[in-house]
Amino acid sequence: MILNISGRTDIVNHYSGWLFRRFEEGYALSRNSLFPNSVRRYELTPDKIDCIIFGSKNYAPVLGRIHEITERFHTYFYYTITAYGKDVKTATK
Repeated sequence: MILNISGRTDIVNHYSGWLFRRFEEGYALSRNSLFPNSVRRYELTPDKIDCIIFGSKNYAPVLGRIHEITERFHTYFYYTITAYGKDVKTATK
């Protein structure tokens, strides 16, 4: 399985503590946005995950600990760049 960490939000930037707890505990739950009663459990183990994709505008919150994930999993990182100013970025938080 290829796991896209930042498919819905910039988890790396805004929820890095939660992200590392999920990897420590070995699973994450994801609610289906179209069917709120549908919750799926994802096992976060190297035998289940082929590659983890990270997307973020700011990797600073994870730089000190990212090795905890990259030493166990194949990873792919992309840096998001937009033309939006601070007024738009701040309004979406």
